[in-house]
Amino acid sequence: MDQFHSPVLLKESIDFLITEKNGAYFDGTFGFGGHSRRFLAELSEDAVLIGTDLDQIVFKKSQEEFSTDSRVRLYNFNFTKIGIAAKLEQIDGFSGIFADLGVSSYQLDAEEEGFSYRVTAPLDLRMNKSEGKPASWLLNNLEAHQLANIFRDFGEEIQSGFIAGLIVKYRERKPFKTTTDLAQLLESVTPQRYLFKRLSRVFQALRIEVNGELDSLKEFLKESVTLLQPGGRLVILTYHSLEDRIVKEFFKEEEKGCICPPNFPVCVCDKVSTLKILTRKPVSPSAAEVALNRRARSGKLRAAQKI
Repeated sequence: MDQFHSPVLLKESIDFLITEKNGAYFDGTFGFGGHSRRFLAELSEDAVLIGTDLDQIVFKKSQEEFSTDSRVRLYNFNFTKIGIAAKLEQIDGFSGIFADLGVSSYQLDAEEEGFSYRVTAPLDLRMNKSEGKPASWLLNNLEAHQLANIFRDFGEEIQSGFIAGLIVKYRERKPFKTTTDLAQLLESVTPQRYLFKRLSRVFQALRIEVNGELDSLKEFLKESVTLLQPGGRLVILTYHSLEDRIVKEFFKEEEKGCICPPNFPVCVCDKVSTLKILTRKPVSPSAAEVALNRRARSGKLRAAQKI
């Protein structure tokens, strides 16, 4: 399935993640196994790799492809349920936990997935089509101020109120059904040189909202720390500033020890450091990698080790 996805920062991910050849590992965004396939090549026959993925189509294809590898255990649910997966597989702690937060090339390119403004498809954007409401429902039902908040908070769109107002006027004439409905509306009011960025911001904002991505990421990070063995690694790939900021701040907070005022004679906060940051600055793809895979250009890797 490699034709669907070129793993970003693959060597760097392996170098930071794999510390124990016989260990238990978790890939929270398994997809078609682009990263995990290489992780498995580095691991022994006694290792275990648990993968989760929300996309039902992707999950079924990967389940079939990896069915002959006894080390691989796949689950069709959100990575926030890492604790449930560990319990089901009777794993006390992981040697490494990994997540690539990008939308896969398959999801962007496949018409039936509806993740891209480049192809006409139902305006859905849900990773799991059986949960929650599609993006079209949001556009057709939310108040203008609610839509503006989504575009501002999750897309960092500076004209969020203007866009929300346009959407409300449009739906009075015709409901939003497809990705093209939204893309053409934005195209009609956006200068060509700004169009790509605006489309990216608006679609990103809707995707984050319908999937609850930022809240899920925060929950996943908290769960991961409790499930890492001492010396285990947590490696996260992000593709936009909202996600990267969450990971960066979480790592910094977990690395902090006592937060009592300096004039306190003894610690009373009981806060201890749980992580050691391995990447003071995020690792970015090389120019050579970006030349081969343009979608890698915004990737950032951050890694930390359990103390």
